[in-house]
Amino acid sequence: VQLQASGGGLVQPGGSLRLSCATSESDMNTMSWYRQAPGKQRELVASIFSGGYTNYADSVQGRFTIFRDNSKSTVYLQMNSLKPEDTAVYYCNGIRNYRNYWGQGTQVTVSS
Repeated sequence: VQLQASGGGLVQPGGSLRLSCATSESDMNTMSWYRQAPGKQRELVASIFSGGYTNYADSVQGRFTIFRDNSKSTVYLQMNSLKPEDTAVYYCNGIRNYRNYWGQGTQVTVSS
């Protein structure tokens, strides 16, 4: 199973970005986005379960939206109202048959 993340970049505070995570398999179960800022532990940002239920970290609730397009085997993270503290490397994660898979990170930098 391969996960390919993309969509990171530099954005000003208040701006938006959309991250994408394309998977090589179409039957992934839970898909999630994590992030890791310099000097900090990796943290869960958002998850979407196979039934469509979603959950979010408190810090991004109301600003970020995770959704999936099963026809494209892709999961997205729409990030709005970005703040400097959202700066981090973002990683997608997928679970399939009880095994965990990680994509490479994509850098998101929020700065003026």
